[in-house]
Amino acid sequence: MKTIHIEASEPYNVLIGSGILDKSGEIVSGLLKSKHTVIVSDDNVYPLYGKRLEKSLIENGFSVDSFVFPHGEESKSHKTLIELYNFLAEKNITRSDSLIALGGGVTGDLTGFAAASFLRGIDYVQIPTSLLAQIDSSVGGKTAVDIAGGKNLVGAFKQPKVVIADIDTLSTLSEDFFADGMGEAVKYGMIYSRELFDLIKSGKIKENLQKIIETCVDIKREVVENDEFDLGLRMILNFGHTLGHSIEKYYNYNGISHGKSVATGMYLMTLAAEGKGIIEKNISDELRECLIVNNLPYETEVPDKELFNGAINDKKRFSDNINLIICKEIGKAEIVKMPVSDFEKLICN
Repeated sequence: MKTIHIEASEPYNVLIGSGILDKSGEIVSGLLKSKHTVIVSDDNVYPLYGKRLEKSLIENGFSVDSFVFPHGEESKSHKTLIELYNFLAEKNITRSDSLIALGGGVTGDLTGFAAASFLRGIDYVQIPTSLLAQIDSSVGGKTAVDIAGGKNLVGAFKQPKVVIADIDTLSTLSEDFFADGMGEAVKYGMIYSRELFDLIKSGKIKENLQKIIETCVDIKREVVENDEFDLGLRMILNFGHTLGHSIEKYYNYNGISHGKSVATGMYLMTLAAEGKGIIEKNISDELRECLIVNNLPYETEVPDKELFNGAINDKKRFSDNINLIICKEIGKAEIVKMPVSDFEKLICN
């Protein structure tokens, strides 16, 4: 098992390895204030791993309740959040009790935001079971729900007490969901590590899976420790997300997954930057090849104007400017502040 320590405002460890789900009760018993906890999971993940987690917790002295909601991005909403709040109230959850997020990015974001806001804040644990959640969304403390106006527009920073990433849980992912996680992995290579990008581009993923997860988490550790609250360097983690979120919104968060939207967003932004001479040519060619190897898309049918309109409502807009993340070379990202009018010209050909 690999331990990566995150020195955030509330320090915690990310544990990465095989077979550690069944040790969860032992791991969290010394970290949580009380022995009453609520597992939050969706109806895909809970049947696979919920009872195993409950067993481990009960064997370590916990009393456990479970809240299970319908899977899918559409559940990352205020409707589900209010249902969770009411469940916690019914179970008499106090400020010393805790939540455990068991699942992918939707579960982690929803649970984290509930933990940040219920009773003005209670502890929570991340147990990510998707590749995307293990390499990205479970680490760093960003939590949120979606609203009609856009993705993740209502949220809070809330660091977990620990992240338990059991790579064995990835064996039950479909190829489609696995590819979704690889979208974020490619992002980490593009913004921070040519070596990681080349490994991912080689297609040798399964035999290097733990190494890829550890590398992505370690990159995020370095970025978060330098800019926990997303005021500077951490913005580079948004590479591909400005247009990616716009694509998700266009399809009402139900037509294309997050990782695939980010993959397309990375390529479109890189291609547009090349076309305007902002970066050198041929970077988009390498990125496209890497995406194809990993079963990820690089094109969209969303009209340029709709991409632009969705993007300008994103969190990365500040007044009449928008912060764009552009990779002038593979392994190095830059934050480019651009007037919204220039951004429109960049996207709308």
